[in-house]
Amino acid sequence: MKKAAALLFGMVLCFSVKAQELYNLTLPASTLPKGTVGVRLFNESYSESGLIRKITELKVMYGISPKITVTFTGVASDYHSLYLPVDFILHDHSGAGTPPSANIPEPTPNPYIFAGCDLYAQYRFLSQDRQNTHFRMAAFGEASYVRIASHLGEPKLLTHNSGFGAGLISTYLKSHFAGTVTLGYVVPTEYNGNAFDKYGGIFPTTIKYGNAFNYNLAFGYLLFPRHYTTYNQTNLNLYLEFLGRSYGPAHVTQKDGTVTSYIANTPFLSGGTYMDISPGVQLIIKSSVRVDLSVGLPFINSSFIHQYPLYYIGLQRYFFFRKHNSEKTD
Repeated sequence: MKKAAALLFGMVLCFSVKAQELYNLTLPASTLPKGTVGVRLFNESYSESGLIRKITELKVMYGISPKITVTFTGVASDYHSLYLPVDFILHDHSGAGTPPSANIPEPTPNPYIFAGCDLYAQYRFLSQDRQNTHFRMAAFGEASYVRIASHLGEPKLLTHNSGFGAGLISTYLKSHFAGTVTLGYVVPTEYNGNAFDKYGGIFPTTIKYGNAFNYNLAFGYLLFPRHYTTYNQTNLNLYLEFLGRSYGPAHVTQKDGTVTSYIANTPFLSGGTYMDISPGVQLIIKSSVRVDLSVGLPFINSSFIHQYPLYYIGLQRYFFFRKHNSEKTD
């Protein structure tokens, strides 16, 4: 009984000591201890001409082993509908052969619906631990399925697009400071469905989204407590996260009597590069409950899949379970 209590204390203290790398928006290279379960409710929202757009994610994380964590996520959203917007592409009904182009999307309300799910796995393959400092690296892969129709060119797994992604995470922690670099690549799957126009026309449409390269830089600082006396102490952490993305243009094919294939000349379907900056604050209560608050602002250029500012709020709870007390938790 004493060994089990000591082990539990060590596990929750581990989360407290490394609290500054539990970023609000970025995953660190560290993984969950074996048998640990994390449940996270996360919301992202912004205002679009008076409409409040929102995405809600429910994540369940599980430590398969000390080095492997898997995460399953379900999402509800009103960012997109199940169908492309009316007049997604302007059509030439005169037969004069005028090249089609994408409309600037108008802010129209969408139903708040189940949007999709995602399976994510992370493997920590390098750990260099010393007193009050460590360096870790991990590889990750994910697969997303969405049932909504994204009418924007920028690909983003789960919240906008089905597809696959993979990458590397590096995290360095020293005393109260932590920094993480994430590099990832996204390959979205194409959309196949119907586009409609205001005249009642139905146009079978395929959108082949460009691939994306993601690059994030995150910093965390443990502001309080300055010294630990018990794992029941509340942690106060400050964060500054830079979320960058470069992506190619969307390639659209429609059948309107004949097959028309083109890359639309509009910023909403063209390729781009940008970086957001997100300052944030976090509370960790009794080493098991997290409360995250962040705001997203444009730093270099801007995204076309949302407007600014973006507001993030998260609530997460850890549950510690162990089957064998003698197992190593490196």
